[in-house]
Amino acid sequence: MKILLLGATGRTGKLVLTIALEKGYQVHCLARKSERIAQKDGLTIFEGDPNNKEDLYRAMAGCDGVISVLNISRKSDFPWSSLRTPKTYLSEVMAKLVPIAKEYNIKRISICSAWGVAETKKDIPKWFKWFIDNSNIGIAYKDHEKQEKIISNSNANWTIVRPVGLTNSKRIEQVKETFDNKPKPSILISRKSVATYLLESLENDSLIKRKVVISKE
Repeated sequence: MKILLLGATGRTGKLVLTIALEKGYQVHCLARKSERIAQKDGLTIFEGDPNNKEDLYRAMAGCDGVISVLNISRKSDFPWSSLRTPKTYLSEVMAKLVPIAKEYNIKRISICSAWGVAETKKDIPKWFKWFIDNSNIGIAYKDHEKQEKIISNSNANWTIVRPVGLTNSKRIEQVKETFDNKPKPSILISRKSVATYLLESLENDSLIKRKVVISKE
């Protein structure tokens, strides 16, 4: 399977790329700073902006699936840190990607969103709701919701993955899948587990057109 990976230079994206190549996927990466991605067998690197139509056309050509782990990035992990990316970057990219995917007849699209987006906000701890409502964390959550609406209103075979709080554990954990807050998720999951799940979701037909919260079992 040949996939386009967006967000390959991020902490979770790097893991998706490593695992995908280990599993024998052919991977296209589109990144604004291509020098941050090491060339490897099975990998084709495109320099460009995912928010540019022409760059997306180049990078998506010949692909069977797309994984996006793009996010609204801040200059640090501090919740009130200023942004590196525009406030609507995710939704702008998705609005361009969906019609190109249809034109290329791309079979599957999986995106990494977050627990606490849209209807799942009611399920998260109160202290985390406060951060979403009162810090720059909330900007990303609002745009995740916008990109979710764009892809879920399309005819694509999409999956929206909403991980809980991310850890940097190197273990691949047993994953608990939660739909409509049942069963209730735990609050942590490793980035490595999320990366593995995103890849597996591309070939799991039971996840087509579904939004799933994932956490550590």
